[in-house]
Amino acid sequence: MKKMLLASVATALVAGTAHAEDVKIGVIMGFTGPIESLTPMMAASAELALSEVNDSGTFLEGVTLSPVRTDSTCVDSAAATAGAERLVTTDGVVAIVGADCSGVTGAVLSNVAVPNGIPMVSPSATSPGLSTAEDDGLFFRTAPSDARQGEVLSAILADRGITSVAVTYTNNDYGKGLSDSFISNFEASGGTVTLNAPHEDNKADYSAEIGALASAGGDILVVLGYSDSGGKGMIQAALDTGAFDTFMMGDGMYGDALVADLGSGMEGSFGAVPWSEGAGAEAFKAITEAADINGESSFTRESYDAAALIALAMMAGGEATSTAVKDNLMAVANGPGEEILPGELGRAFQILKDGGEVDYVGATNVELIGPGEAAGSYRYYEIKDSTYTTVDFR
Repeated sequence: MKKMLLASVATALVAGTAHAEDVKIGVIMGFTGPIESLTPMMAASAELALSEVNDSGTFLEGVTLSPVRTDSTCVDSAAATAGAERLVTTDGVVAIVGADCSGVTGAVLSNVAVPNGIPMVSPSATSPGLSTAEDDGLFFRTAPSDARQGEVLSAILADRGITSVAVTYTNNDYGKGLSDSFISNFEASGGTVTLNAPHEDNKADYSAEIGALASAGGDILVVLGYSDSGGKGMIQAALDTGAFDTFMMGDGMYGDALVADLGSGMEGSFGAVPWSEGAGAEAFKAITEAADINGESSFTRESYDAAALIALAMMAGGEATSTAVKDNLMAVANGPGEEILPGELGRAFQILKDGGEVDYVGATNVELIGPGEAAGSYRYYEIKDSTYTTVDFR
């Protein structure tokens, strides 16, 4: 009798779990490379959203979402492509949060996502070229295009009365795209660029590059690079030689480690980074603090929103599949519907289950336009007393 009872219990347990489904979501970010100090918080923020999905009790019945990480390196397209292929062929992911940097994102999109029908939501790939990439409707991003960032940076200089600058950019898709956007806007407003010079990442010495920029002149140096690599190296070389003492920085330069490492040399420098304010940003701050995640790091909000949108699209489509994400993501990102903030995913799933509509506001005031990209807003900051202080939002 005892054996029969045990067998009955085992049968019941098997029956109870027969419909459980563990669905994999890829998280492709540069855990090594020029933004490696930023990506741990980005990945943790995306995974926080997935944990919220699983804990909600209102997501698709029997379905859990599990993150699977791989390293994009940020700059090595071959490595990023190989990692993405493993996610698809070995791990069986149905959607991807990422990639992060623009060049590797384009490579993963064209070489892996499109051929396999896997949707991608990037929190930080900002190259304008991605707006027109052949994506079969599979690519979305929660950070705005650098076409917008170029306008913002130019306007900041106009507000500060700066009319002559030297520019250096990381020599890749991201750096070139942002440089082109910025210079186009700056020159159209009457500004002068004395020299626009690329720099390579991971060099030991940037004195030659800084020498050329210093010779060309300019009131400040505009640095459109990476905070953990060449951009930081260019600033250090400028400070060491006295070539420039004030810098305007693009979004890839925002990071606590930069200020910590360069100290008082950064005083008075400024820049812009995708950011948001309002109820969604405050809700995100609350849930990240509770989870012991540094949500004030760059692109953390965008990362949470990327993962949240994937789950909401699945719920709207009634299944945890690539097709459901592709077909429903724009609808849940935009109105009409009940507004949803970070920490409210469970409520959103219930609304969708009951036949209602949701408008995901998220941490970044999500509004996707055109080819699935964010309209976005920027935090204009200045460094004072070795701290990033907000000037305004644009």
